[in-house]
Amino acid sequence: MAALVLAALTASQAPGAAEAAAARKQPPPPPADTPIDGGTTYYTDLPPLNSPVPPRGSHRTGAHPGSPAGPAEAGLPATVLAAYKKAESAIEGSDPGCRLPWQLLAGIGKVESGQARGGAVDAEGTTLQPILGPQLNGHGFALISDTDGGRYDGDVTHDRAVGPMQFIPSTWSQGGPDHTGWGADGNGDGKKDPNNVYDAALAAGRYLCAGGRDLADQGDLDHAILGYNNSDAYLRTVLSWYEFYRHGTHEIPDGSGVLPERRREPRTAADDRDTRTGGAPTGRGPGGAPDKDRRPGGSGTGHHEPGKGQHHPGKPGGTDPAPGGGTGTPTHEPTPTPTPKPPAEPRLTALTRVGDEDLTATAGDEFPAAPAVRAEDAAGKPVAGAPVRFTLPAAAGARFPGDRTTATVTTGKDGLATAPALRAGDKATTFTVRATAVGRAAPAVDFGATVKAKPTPKADTLTRTSDKPLTATAGKPFAEDAVEIKATYRGRLAAGVPVTATMVTDDPDHPVENDKGPYFKDPEATGGDQDDPVRTLTGLTTDDQGLLKLPKIYTDSHPGTFLLRLTTADGAVLTVKLKVAPARS
Repeated sequence: MAALVLAALTASQAPGAAEAAAARKQPPPPPADTPIDGGTTYYTDLPPLNSPVPPRGSHRTGAHPGSPAGPAEAGLPATVLAAYKKAESAIEGSDPGCRLPWQLLAGIGKVESGQARGGAVDAEGTTLQPILGPQLNGHGFALISDTDGGRYDGDVTHDRAVGPMQFIPSTWSQGGPDHTGWGADGNGDGKKDPNNVYDAALAAGRYLCAGGRDLADQGDLDHAILGYNNSDAYLRTVLSWYEFYRHGTHEIPDGSGVLPERRREPRTAADDRDTRTGGAPTGRGPGGAPDKDRRPGGSGTGHHEPGKGQHHPGKPGGTDPAPGGGTGTPTHEPTPTPTPKPPAEPRLTALTRVGDEDLTATAGDEFPAAPAVRAEDAAGKPVAGAPVRFTLPAAAGARFPGDRTTATVTTGKDGLATAPALRAGDKATTFTVRATAVGRAAPAVDFGATVKAKPTPKADTLTRTSDKPLTATAGKPFAEDAVEIKATYRGRLAAGVPVTATMVTDDPDHPVENDKGPYFKDPEATGGDQDDPVRTLTGLTTDDQGLLKLPKIYTDSHPGTFLLRLTTADGAVLTVKLKVAPARS
């Protein structure tokens, strides 16, 4: 009975019910107003009081001359800094009206992940360990059920923010225009990985610029940041770091960045009233909209001005709710005992070329030597563990193993980085191999490379493969492939030998191209030109067995005996007689 009932119910389903059921199993795209990071936790540490200026001898990025030496927080890990600048450059090319400053990406990266946990990334920019936010289970954060099957965040029940810029999987792969996702390929490796700082920085830049925003406009800037995390405290914190980095930063080795200590707790009802429903929206205009007159560094933004002391974000005096959701005057926490830092790693300042001669190889062969460089610090001492990228122009045809045009090598204890084996392309050419220090400001090193053509195969003898007479009737062609020859060199078959075929006059001392009798047709001609007689053919080459079959030979109205002369560049000559009988009346 149960089986019969089940069968009846199954048969009664409307067409497409199975497909509809399957579709219900797929996670829906996120709502259009879903925050990029899902409203997850973020670091609430504020910048130090004094303006940052790079230390003497460091790579400066926008420092103000004459300012005092800046704090450690002004140091940005090399690869992370390179990712932000690369994203700014890419956006400038694709959306110049956005005017995206890389310092804004740095501000968001500081608040979201502490600059990828102090720059804990590999040479390609991928985090050494996953950076995951808490479960977005609705308890103090957005409620977002799993949308990626755990692909990015390892969680099959709820989404979590992922990577240096803390994208939730649903915004990375489904959010954005037309639900195509904000994910981007910032390092050109063909993948969109939220755990890669180049990919994440470019994706964040595209989001911030979406909808025709001009980030030089304070209103557009505020809306862009609030779309990342819809909280006034978050907005003020990001703007504080943005303004801080605008006053100057310097590059530091990966993995040596200052790690933030304070994190926002899960959102409370008081937070929601403050940021959304008209409690006391600090630093925002009526109705909770961003105040167009506010500028980074002005009152109400939580920034620090010289001589005024440090305060929490909010109204002057720090009386607004703190980022963690508490209210009232901020409490002072005891200063933690600083942890001794390991000695600073040698800073790579230069790449020097190893070997003076340029690279040379024959087409199709491997270069005898690979390009190599030495990484050095300012004192000329070797720098170990520095990633160096070797790049080939795609048009050159040369390739590293795996048919790649780039290869990244880490320097050894001696500071040396040698590229993998390099194979030349099939054509003669010249090109440049470039070596660059990944994420460092050291000048690139170029290697000139020359690919020589393969030596032309030689032949000292040409012979026919058949002694059968070659005859045809005037106005009709000779048999298909009537002439086949064999090339040899010192008695061995000669493959790849260029051969020229010419119909010549019967003059033993000065044979010249004939103007009548047998002819070829131009294999590259089109239309009516195909029937124009061609009595000299070049570009013919013997195959791997040393054999060559000539194209079809045609005849005009002239009968008689004619000569076909076959020659090679080495002086081998073969003359073949072609007999043409009169046409029958």
